[in-house]
Amino acid sequence: MAKPILVIMAAGMGSRYGGLKQIDPVGPDGQIILDYTLYDAFRAGFRRAVFIIRPELEEAFENAIGRRARKLMQIDYAYQTLDRLPAGLTAPEGREKPLGTAHAVWCAKDLFAGAPVAVVNADDFYGADAFQKVYAYLESARDDGVGRYCMVGYRVENTLTENGTVSRGVCTIDANSMLTDIVERTAIKRDADGVIRCAPDGDLPETALPEGTLISLNLWGFTPSFAEELDAGLCRFFAERLPANPMKGEYYLPFAVDELLRAGKATAKVLSTVARWYGVTYREDKPIVEEAIRRMTAEGLYPEKAEN
Repeated sequence: MAKPILVIMAAGMGSRYGGLKQIDPVGPDGQIILDYTLYDAFRAGFRRAVFIIRPELEEAFENAIGRRARKLMQIDYAYQTLDRLPAGLTAPEGREKPLGTAHAVWCAKDLFAGAPVAVVNADDFYGADAFQKVYAYLESARDDGVGRYCMVGYRVENTLTENGTVSRGVCTIDANSMLTDIVERTAIKRDADGVIRCAPDGDLPETALPEGTLISLNLWGFTPSFAEELDAGLCRFFAERLPANPMKGEYYLPFAVDELLRAGKATAKVLSTVARWYGVTYREDKPIVEEAIRRMTAEGLYPEKAEN
């Protein structure tokens, strides 16, 4: 089977942060978060990466990361645009907002067809352990009439910011560490009393999350069948969900996986990690990320100098 490919979702502009945070330097030699993602992925075994971007961002990404990354692995670009859809589908008239993370991965599927893929966000620092676990899983996983996927699960307390709320997929797993349910919650934070809570969200009430609750940071591993399933999934989304919110409704990866789990078409192994997440969700997060990377660099976990 083909070697696993890394797929990096980088089409967003980071609206809450106020800028193209994916290429904002955070390391001691001007490194961006993606430098550390690619470094950890390379050490885990990945030798090819696909960036999913908007077409107008290609030059900025190539200058900020692509040229350096090519010294480690093959780099390709896929483009998430509203006109890239399965045959017969058309984005709602007047829509400007992207159609979500599952649509983003669909936009790249021709570049990874037939290969297993690990999918990550461009602006999250996942840690070396996560990439090692997902690569090892994908090297041995095989579709057998059912998609055999995986997800890296983080402890919720290791994924918070002091500067506001975060969106996370809250997971339920069985005794065999298989994902049974994932619910996207858009406003999670630690309150003044020390309790981690999800704010009310639509039909979902306020919920307390115990320490150790596993959540998704969109680090998924998919066997080749997932590319085929995305066509049908997008068609269902357009028919059943999008009409209720045509300007803002999005087809998220957790939704796509959950549909397949419920239909018995896939399983998802949760690979738990105690790694600490770092990310620049808000502008005020940047000094925290810079300090964490400075500390890890001093400990010898990452090189001080960037590849030029």
